[in-house]
Amino acid sequence: MSRRILIPALLTLGLGACATVPQQLAGTYPTVTPDSARAGAAQGTRVRWGGRIIETEPQEAQTCFFVLNRPLDSQARPEREGQSNGRFVACKQGFYDPEVYAKGKEVTVTGTLDGTVTRKIGQYDYTYPRVAADVVYLWPERPKYVAQPYPFYDPFFCDPFWSPWGCGGPWFYPQPVIVVPPPPPPPPPAKSGHH
Repeated sequence: MSRRILIPALLTLGLGACATVPQQLAGTYPTVTPDSARAGAAQGTRVRWGGRIIETEPQEAQTCFFVLNRPLDSQARPEREGQSNGRFVACKQGFYDPEVYAKGKEVTVTGTLDGTVTRKIGQYDYTYPRVAADVVYLWPERPKYVAQPYPFYDPFFCDPFWSPWGCGGPWFYPQPVIVVPPPPPPPPPAKSGHH
């Protein structure tokens, strides 16, 4: 097997071996989706849902997170792609800064279904299933992988390893992948007297 194929395969295996669910999110949950919960039939059910934050709304004694749902992967993290199963709102006691829990950030929440909330989306009245959350897990930003081309081309360079035709050309330089690390994680939420 060539190094070109072997290295990505090893990286994939290595990442797969590290795919563990954070302790706060561990457990077994029923397969209830936000869409199926909008009618209120699953009241009182324990759920583990995730997605991207649409809006974070601090209230007097709690903060509510309006979230566009995404399926969860093997780490209980929202998948980058995939069909959304609707929207939901998760409310948790205490203050959570909207600048930290900002629009577009990925969260996974666990909690109990506790009724519904109706909000306007444009002119449409949308019913959000409400989660009384015990955990709101903010995921760190994903690292960015940027392929950078070499700044030069040498027609006389020959490396039989990288050239499938050997030393007779044409020759292709491999594109190195530069990992851009994410910014440091946000500080923990401020302690609140409302618990």
